[in-house]
Amino acid sequence: MYNNKNEKAMTRLIVMFAAVLFNCLMGGTLAAAAGLSPLTGAVGMNVLAAVIGHAAPSGSLRAGVYTEIWTGELVKHLRRGLEATFLDGIPDNSSIVNNDVIHLVEVGVDPDVLINNTTYPIPLQALDDKDIAIKLDKFQTKVTPITDDELHALSYDKMSRVKESHGNSINDSKFAKAAHALCAKEDSATTPVLKTTGKRDPVTGRLKMTAGDLLSLKRSLDKLKVPSQGRRLVLCSDHANDLLEVSQVFKEQYNINRNDGTVGRLYGFDIYEFGNNPLYTIAGKKKEVGAVGATGEFQCSFAFHAPRVFKATGSTKMYYSEASTDPEYQRNKINFRHYFICMPKKADAGAVMMSGHKDPSLPEG
Repeated sequence: MYNNKNEKAMTRLIVMFAAVLFNCLMGGTLAAAAGLSPLTGAVGMNVLAAVIGHAAPSGSLRAGVYTEIWTGELVKHLRRGLEATFLDGIPDNSSIVNNDVIHLVEVGVDPDVLINNTTYPIPLQALDDKDIAIKLDKFQTKVTPITDDELHALSYDKMSRVKESHGNSINDSKFAKAAHALCAKEDSATTPVLKTTGKRDPVTGRLKMTAGDLLSLKRSLDKLKVPSQGRRLVLCSDHANDLLEVSQVFKEQYNINRNDGTVGRLYGFDIYEFGNNPLYTIAGKKKEVGAVGATGEFQCSFAFHAPRVFKATGSTKMYYSEASTDPEYQRNKINFRHYFICMPKKADAGAVMMSGHKDPSLPEG
């Protein structure tokens, strides 16, 4: 009995120590972010926890202030997820998002430029402005259950892992949706969809990407008069592997430039690689996000001009229900909702390279 009491006392002491440490960490972090002394924040958070009766880590999830902390941690995780990727450095219009809706003024015609003009008055040229309201895409994670037993034993570590897991899932979906939005629905004069012309894969019938195909992408943007500065190319895994086979220059760069996110620089493109680019049908039609490829359908690669694309981040919210409302399973439930969008300002500065296809059962030629 004596040993059992000692063990319980020791357990309570450890829990209390962990709670104080947790509160110090969170309070210091919030205070530093607000420009206050971390010591003030640490003391204040412990006082707050003592007042509301949630000093122990097992109860930290139940206090509204901690919900805000975890939401903030997720937001920081999502921001870090954009670094050194094909979305990094794209113009950010988050500041004009209101209620997860963004209003953009689309300029229909750029003004003409007069060179060495000697005629006055300068002619008037009206620009037809049009207000466009765009609803940001909504990303919601599925609910993760966390039992009271798990929180009691592993509160901080468990919540950190859950937050990271939900953040990774949201970022994966954001990138897939952004890549889909930056690719044309089909070939047109202002949204060219090209096809690879290389050797045929004997199993799938996919025509591999060549250096000549990469040059064709450059020509298509040249034809659209897209400025050379700021061009980006996002290769699918198939096309990246194809270029590694045929381009020694690309192969030499592939493992060197990873610090800034690029996997190479060729023909004026900053080249990135992404494993979830959109699929195209054999007829050259873009499939829906998350669609499964049929025979002869493969992921594409796409090029765009970064200054003519925008991204915007809206609200992020954490949802949870307490274990006290679930007497049968005694588990907390948590998920997140996040708003984000990335798309072209105007469909006139991008091109797609889809994989050509020849039936592998047919002879070459």
